[in-house]
Amino acid sequence: MSDTVVPPGIELGTDTAPVHNPYTGEVIASVPTVDAGAVGGILQQARCGRRTAAALSRASRVALLERATRLIERRAESFAQLIVGEAGKTITQARKEVARAVNTLSLSAAEARRNAGEVIPFDSYEGSEKRQGWFTREPLGIIAAITPFNDPLNLVAHKLGPAIAGGNAVILKPSALTPLSALRLVDTLIEAGLPEEIVTVVNGDADIAAAIVAAPDVRMVSFTGGFATGEAISRTAGLKKLAMDLGGNAPVIVMDDADLDEAVASCVSGAFWAAGQNCIGTQRILIAREVYERFRDAFVARTKLLRVGDPLDEHTDVGPMITPEAAAATRAKVDTAVAEGAVLLCGNEATGSLYAPAVLEDVPATCSIWREEVFAPVVMLQPFTSFEDAIEQANAIDCLHAGIFTSRLDRALNAARLLEAGGVMINDSSDYRFDAMPFGGFKYGSMGREGVRFAFEEMTQPKVVCVNHISEVVQ
Repeated sequence: MSDTVVPPGIELGTDTAPVHNPYTGEVIASVPTVDAGAVGGILQQARCGRRTAAALSRASRVALLERATRLIERRAESFAQLIVGEAGKTITQARKEVARAVNTLSLSAAEARRNAGEVIPFDSYEGSEKRQGWFTREPLGIIAAITPFNDPLNLVAHKLGPAIAGGNAVILKPSALTPLSALRLVDTLIEAGLPEEIVTVVNGDADIAAAIVAAPDVRMVSFTGGFATGEAISRTAGLKKLAMDLGGNAPVIVMDDADLDEAVASCVSGAFWAAGQNCIGTQRILIAREVYERFRDAFVARTKLLRVGDPLDEHTDVGPMITPEAAAATRAKVDTAVAEGAVLLCGNEATGSLYAPAVLEDVPATCSIWREEVFAPVVMLQPFTSFEDAIEQANAIDCLHAGIFTSRLDRALNAARLLEAGGVMINDSSDYRFDAMPFGGFKYGSMGREGVRFAFEEMTQPKVVCVNHISEVVQ
């Protein structure tokens, strides 16, 4: 076992939790953990952090965020290697995640600099001619941030960057499976000038998370994860802001006039990036019946070419799933679908945490794998008979993103209008996200938006200042 990795600034007990390499299974580190009894000390530190954070000038916030981006850029390969080690992403995918985290913090610095509020035109309203004023954006105070395993660096940056830019303190609970990238990011921010008390990192079980979420001092919970946990948080939180990214079951529509080569290549990437452990990963591909067989055959052939294996190998396309149990559970779900009538076209072999990407067709709509987020390298192909049929099938299940491939502008714009998703990708798979765009769900469970500017605004509150000119200025 390697050395224990200690979160900054919090007194810890003697309990530790191991962090495993998903590919080798070896323990690569251990982190100290706390139970619900530690919540008082955690909140006390966060209260100190709240006062410190609010007192930081915008220039100070900008400077430390910009210094952190430069430090991460200089250490990009080390961060990428750490992501591979704890999350199992391929080295190519990990490097892209590091680049995105750099962009996220850079965008956060820009928000701290520019998004300070606005002038309010009081004198444009009758009766307010003698008033003038503005509103500022003020910090909420303490924000609880709960992050998942699949993007262990950038999804943490998406919470810490806007929160710091807005002058808040943060209690960060990273995934127990992948805490190391979060800890290194916090260490880097502290090295860049962030006072230690502003971010408190907590490793522990659901009980400590529930105690933090329930605390009245916490003014907002920003959560990325599954529906069941999101529902539990919403029941526990009480009167505070909630921002949640709860995943989904992303559809992509392939029309008969699409560039099929481009659609196949994009959908293979969109379905199997990060071993399918991706909340906007393509799960259902709806294909015009006229081109269904051509698309299916090309898609299966391209999927079979993917190399599954060592994530440190530059030539690997699909690394391990997060645990052997996750791979085994995925295989069991696919086996169940096949037993219920689905046809397996390729894949569905599991060896330890490695899982060969599975492609299915004729999946009954009653199957759980059709209706629910699978969060694995599994994709389902389904023909449709009309544009209206495709839209109806796509909208039948909640999603974050949807996509459509077509060469007709009218179809593309109609799809953008009709698809019930937080983002509609035209001539792209569902798996596209730019860190400056608003990001979140559209139907059940949709609460708030990520994307740096939008998260910054969720994590701040307007304060109005109005000046009443009681008497005219004497010349």
